[in-house]
Amino acid sequence: MKKIIIRISLVVVCLVVVALAVVFFSLNSIVKKGVETVGPQLTKVEVKLGSAEISPFSGSGRLSKLFVGNPEGYKTPSAFQMGSIKVAVKIGSVMSDVIVVNEVNIQAPVITFEGGLTGENNLSKILDNLNASSATQEKQKTEAPATAKKEKKFIVKKLVFEGGIINLSLKGVGSAPPVPLPPLNLTDIGTAQNGVTAAELTQAIMKPLVAEVLTAVVQNAGTIGKELQNMSKGGTDQLKGAAKGITDLFKKK
Repeated sequence: MKKIIIRISLVVVCLVVVALAVVFFSLNSIVKKGVETVGPQLTKVEVKLGSAEISPFSGSGRLSKLFVGNPEGYKTPSAFQMGSIKVAVKIGSVMSDVIVVNEVNIQAPVITFEGGLTGENNLSKILDNLNASSATQEKQKTEAPATAKKEKKFIVKKLVFEGGIINLSLKGVGSAPPVPLPPLNLTDIGTAQNGVTAAELTQAIMKPLVAEVLTAVVQNAGTIGKELQNMSKGGTDQLKGAAKGITDLFKKK
């Protein structure tokens, strides 16, 4: 009888190990599917990820070709494009309720700002969508806590944007010369709360990022105006109008 119990225990252990191995080695497809499923639900825009390559042993790897589209009504192709994202996940946390991400390093992101500086723009619209999604989730939890689906939570210890550029499509002006995105460093997202939901995590990233974009555009107003003026010399009436438009726009700020 004792031998039978030992054998059964060994079989159970083996099955658990196999199950864990399947989860870990499926990590890349899980990440890709998660990004492309949860992303659009929260932002209400198209979200695509080219690939995820994360080691099931170290938790280190890369996400490639992250594409975030624009809300309906905006004409530029995308809001965000990120070619390479370095990630480091605490591998022991993957099966827990709170996934710990030690590092997210985003190099050379391309951000498109479309709209007005004082009115609605594509980035603020995406942020509004996020806020609405988060509010809806909280309402559902409050109204039906027993049936609310338990969500994975996240802690991100370090997140960096470096070498980014901001493409501009300004209301009343049209295309304008791109401006650099200053480095943005965020730390300990979700640490104090022992984890945040996917919606809360995205909000915690988007809010300072949108603020940084707006600041960068305003701070580079003079350069943008001068470049447009140089482009308009001897150019078309459209270019001359754009140069005047950008000058007038920033005079109002």
